Amino acid sequence: MSFRLYIPGPVEVSEETLKAMGTTMIGHRSPEFVVLYQSVQPALQKLFYTQDPVFISTSSAWGVMEGAVRNVVSKGVLNCMSGAFSDKWFDVSKRCGKPAKALSYEWGTAVKPEDVRRELATGDFDAITLIHNETSTGTMNPLEEIMEVVRKFPEVISIVDSVSSFTVLPIEKDCLGIDVLLSGSQKALALPPGMALLTVSARAMARASEVEGRGYYFDFHEFKKNHDKGMTPSTPVISHIYALKQQLANIDKEGLENRYARHRHLNGLVRQWVHSKGLRLFPEEGYESLSLCCVANDGSLDIPAMNQFLRENKNAQMDQGYGKIKGKTFRINNMGNESEETISEYLGFLDEAIDATRSN
Repeated sequence: MSFRLYIPGPVEVSEETLKAMGTTMIGHRSPEFVVLYQSVQPALQKLFYTQDPVFISTSSAWGVMEGAVRNVVSKGVLNCMSGAFSDKWFDVSKRCGKPAKALSYEWGTAVKPEDVRRELATGDFDAITLIHNETSTGTMNPLEEIMEVVRKFPEVISIVDSVSSFTVLPIEKDCLGIDVLLSGSQKALALPPGMALLTVSARAMARASEVEGRGYYFDFHEFKKNHDKGMTPSTPVISHIYALKQQLANIDKEGLENRYARHRHLNGLVRQWVHSKGLRLFPEEGYESLSLCCVANDGSLDIPAMNQFLRENKNAQMDQGYGKIKGKTFRINNMGNESEETISEYLGFLDEAIDATRSN
């Protein structure tokens, strides 16, 4: 039995996708690479619901998250914070030397549109950052309602992280008016870590042209200049792009609506299991993630012991919570390539782990 990850990133990667990574290497400045790069663009634009180019970055999502701040923030950035990753974005903004303010909530509480409106109305900001799905807490922020507010402030460039929600549900970038929409490879997209995707509006490109100190590696204009030639600014993760092409074909074969429905269904199965155990979800009611379930530990579960049981008896790794709520929560992933079969199997494993660790 092979070791299996049941954590919300990196998630399990299919055998056919892993096999695609072993495709014969090509030069990154060759005609063959141009064909490869351009071949994935139509599908990526479809998934991002955009007419703008989709850039490929050899980095984790944090590379382009930091890069976005460096590219578009001049006056100030409002960092919406409600979990480990959104909290970190505030720290990153300050380390980039940008005027930044935290719109801060207790972990698990969703960002509220009325609070965004109040802060933006001060005129202190020309950018806002938002994590659509805060993986650390299993909280899904109300993106459509927040963007309805942001659109009323045309000087504010929106930067949205969709690492754990991309392809879980539709995120219509152009329709919502999102300026920078980014994702990573290792969560909802179900690829190995090490690649990020981002699509940038004309408004954000124009802002970047006015901002000094953008650097080189994540400069939007370097991305665009090379994109127009079917290339990337620096040596790309060619093997990952082969894997991306395979995964895009898998998504197309499944069908987007079917993919969205599968995620909703699997998330529902996990929620049913949580309630059957007399447990509850950690996030604020009404804002629970569709990508994963963050389960509040009522004190009856020995989560480290459960993980040890799974590793020793099932060759499986469970999540034990993240950051300051580690041990107080645990997370069950249902994004990526998970199926009813794999989710049902894992929930059965958890039943065994709970029984085994409670009896000791």
